[in-house]
Amino acid sequence: MFKILVVEDERDIQDVVAYNLQQAGYEVLTAGRGDEGLRLAKSQRPDLVLLDVMLPGLSGKEVCQEIRRDPALAGMIIIMVSAKGEEIDRVIGFEVGADDYVPKPFSMRELLLRVQSAFRRTTARPTPAPPAEVTFEFGVLRVDVAAHRAWVQGREIELTALEFKLLVTLHDRKNRVQRRDTLLSDVWGVSMDVTTRTVDTHVKRLREKLGDAGVYVETVRGVGYRFSDTPESAVPQSEEG
Repeated sequence: MFKILVVEDERDIQDVVAYNLQQAGYEVLTAGRGDEGLRLAKSQRPDLVLLDVMLPGLSGKEVCQEIRRDPALAGMIIIMVSAKGEEIDRVIGFEVGADDYVPKPFSMRELLLRVQSAFRRTTARPTPAPPAEVTFEFGVLRVDVAAHRAWVQGREIELTALEFKLLVTLHDRKNRVQRRDTLLSDVWGVSMDVTTRTVDTHVKRLREKLGDAGVYVETVRGVGYRFSDTPESAVPQSEEG
């Protein structure tokens, strides 16, 4: 039985969500504050967290970031729930490590389908492809995938969970063009109704953080992006790319 933690400060919503999840066969834990939710996430290790964004104690985004920083909680599914439904809010939610984002108001049927879909994505890979390299070096870039750390010319750079996943995904598929819609699906992990400009924004930000290693992420005009085959073959990209 999957265990779900509902972190929601509005008691009526918390009760309705918890009841419907229990009726669907899930074990349910509840918390009304962000700090309480983080404590339960660490102590009870739920399979999935339904996390409101606006919470007392700690915000949902802060809770999400703390969960993603803890290696012991790797693989925990996080679905953020918020009355904020603008594209920028959804993008920020994914940047801090959320797996999905459900805007309020929502129907319980929609929420249950999102939860079921998240668990299907998790369990549908019993025989995964060969794992990506645990660490890799590429020119001036060095990445420790397991530790979620990256260095350029020996200097560590700070990447969000989404930026790191984007970097590793592009590297693992180096010299193969990745369409924007493919990256939205494979990096963000869900089908989102956000524009493909979101990918362009994140690639630009990733390049800026990578500094001298930013040239390894190449733009293929009208198609998408590609990681260089070798450091020597990298071509400097224009700011608009």
